[in-house]
Amino acid sequence: MFIDFNRFECAIFDLDGTLIDSTKVWEQVDIDFLARRGIPVPDDYIQEIKLHNFETGAVYTVNRFGLNENPEDIAKEWFDMAIEQYANHIQLKPYAKEFLYELKEQGMKLALATSSDRTLFEPCLKRNEIYDLFDCFVQTSQVSRGKEFPDVYELAARTCETEVDKCMVFEDILGAVKGAKQGGFYTVAVADEASEKDREEILRQSDAFLHDYVSIMQDLIL
Repeated sequence: MFIDFNRFECAIFDLDGTLIDSTKVWEQVDIDFLARRGIPVPDDYIQEIKLHNFETGAVYTVNRFGLNENPEDIAKEWFDMAIEQYANHIQLKPYAKEFLYELKEQGMKLALATSSDRTLFEPCLKRNEIYDLFDCFVQTSQVSRGKEFPDVYELAARTCETEVDKCMVFEDILGAVKGAKQGGFYTVAVADEASEKDREEILRQSDAFLHDYVSIMQDLIL
């Protein structure tokens, strides 16, 4: 894999599963949440729910399982289950910090495009010492559609005042890779255990595939 970084002015990063090792945290939240209701976790549910923020994910979950519950209460339950992990425990993927610093050193604008709530991601990024590297933060709650569409990436590009063809999008799940591609973004798929079953299709859909941040730094410093 070789990426010509000179083509680009802005790098847009997903958070969960892309920059931070949080996949297992969210899987456990999903498992525990449904277990409380006596519902086994369907194979496709975790991948689908990763495309949503708390609010839209709660609506999806209510509809998916026919729950007689208020989506706002579900969103709060998820948030309460996750906040301690983000604030105190979740770590960056190996060498993600070094990669971000190198991008910034070379003049690249950095954007975060996430489905996570700011109350979750802000303390996590600050504790891991990368918060100040980002030029903007955008969330799927700011747009009308989830990451299976390009809306949140387009918002990031506009906020960073960068044309789409000058932006790279780093994502770990198939639906989000497709959404970014739909908007004309150059997509770099990041390997994550939770997306392993979609690996072949991710490879077909993405412009580049990243096994880890060590290998991509070799391209960056050439």
